[in-house]
Amino acid sequence: MNFLDSVKMATSMLAANKLRTSLTMLGMIIGNASVVATIGIGQGAENLATEQLNELGPKVIFVVPGTRKARRATLDLPKTLVWEDAQAIAKQVPTVSTVAPERNQRQLINYKSENTSVLLIGTTPSYPQVRSFPVEKGRFLNEIDLQRNKRVAVIGQDVVDRFFTVTNPIGESIRIKNIPFEIIGVMSPKGSLIGTNLDETVLIPLTTMTNQIVGKTSPYGTQVSWINVEAKDVESISAAKFQIENLLRLRHKITDEDDFGVETSKQMLDIVGSIALGLTVMLAFLAGISLIVGGIGVMNIMLVSVSERTSEIGLRKALGASQSDILGQFLIEAVIIAVSGGVIGILTGVGLVTFVGLVSPLSPTISSASITISLVVSGGIGLGFGVIPAQKAAKLDPIVALRGSV
Repeated sequence: MNFLDSVKMATSMLAANKLRTSLTMLGMIIGNASVVATIGIGQGAENLATEQLNELGPKVIFVVPGTRKARRATLDLPKTLVWEDAQAIAKQVPTVSTVAPERNQRQLINYKSENTSVLLIGTTPSYPQVRSFPVEKGRFLNEIDLQRNKRVAVIGQDVVDRFFTVTNPIGESIRIKNIPFEIIGVMSPKGSLIGTNLDETVLIPLTTMTNQIVGKTSPYGTQVSWINVEAKDVESISAAKFQIENLLRLRHKITDEDDFGVETSKQMLDIVGSIALGLTVMLAFLAGISLIVGGIGVMNIMLVSVSERTSEIGLRKALGASQSDILGQFLIEAVIIAVSGGVIGILTGVGLVTFVGLVSPLSPTISSASITISLVVSGGIGLGFGVIPAQKAAKLDPIVALRGSV
C-alpha cells in the first residue's frame, strides 16, 4: 500500500469517529494555542516596555537611592539622596547637560466636591526636558515658583479628564492636603511608563513639596525619590555615569558599598528585556506541558483504537498487508490528529493574541518561528506518542486477531 492510500484510509477512519477524534485533538489545540499566545503576549509586553523606555531617550540616566540589596528588600525607598546631590551633579559633572530631581508621593487631591488619588511629583523646571514630557497648555514650573515655594501645579491629562471636561483648567484651584494650588499648566498625554501612569500626575515645585506637603525627612538636606539626569550626548553616557558615581561617593563619604545606584536607560531596557524573556520562556514551558498531556491523550485513544480494530488488522494482514503497512497507517492517524489539532490551536492562539492587542496597550507580535516550532512539535508529538499503539497494531498475529473478533 502506498503512502497516499494510507493517508486516505487514516482520514476515513478518523472521520468515522468524529467525536472521539475531536476530543483527542482538543488537548493539542489547547497546548498550541497556549504556546502561541504566551509567546506573542510576552513579546508584546517586552515591546511595550521597550517603546516606553525609548521615549525617555538614550541619554537619560537615573540616580536612585539606597544599596542594591536595600532596593530589592523594600518598597520604601531609602533616604540617601537629596536635592543638594542633584545640584552638585549639575555643577560639577561636565558630561551632564540637565538634571531634574523629583520627590514622589501618592496624594488625594480635591476640586470642588470631587476628589481623586494622583501621583504628586515635586520637581524642578528642567523636568520636562529630561523626561521628554512637554507641556500642552499653559506653562511649566519656573525658578521663581521654586524660590518662593509657590502653590502652583501642572496637571496630567487624566486629571483634566476627571475634573475639567467642560472648563479650562488653567487658573482653577485644586486642593492638596487642604492647601489650595493654582493650576498653571497641563502636560501632554504621556501614558504609562513601567507601571506608572504619567497622565495621572500633579507636578508642583520641589520646595513646596518639601516644606508644605511632606516635610523634611532627611537629616542631610531635601530628600528626593531619585534624580533624572540627561547626558550631553550618547557618547558621554559612560563617562557621565562614572563621574556621577565618583562625585556621590565623595559627597556621601562612602568607603564600602554605594548607598545609591546609577542606571542608564539602556541598562533598564536590558533588565526589562531579561525579565520579559524569562517570563515568556517560563510561560511557554508551562504551555508546552499541555502539549505533552495532549500527546498522552493521542496515545491513549490510539491504544483504544487498536483494541477496537483487531479484526480489521487481522483481516488486512490475512489479505497480505505487511507490518510496515499497519504501522504506517496508525502512525499517520496519530500525526493527522496532532497536526490538525496543532493548526487549529495555532489559529486560536493567533486570534487570542490579536484580541489582546485590540483591548490592551500591548503590541503582541505573532512570531513565525513560534508558529513553525509549535507545528513541528505537534507533528513530533503525534509521531512519538503514536509509535507504541502503531507497533502494538503491527505486531498483532493475524490468526489471533481474527479469532478474537469471532
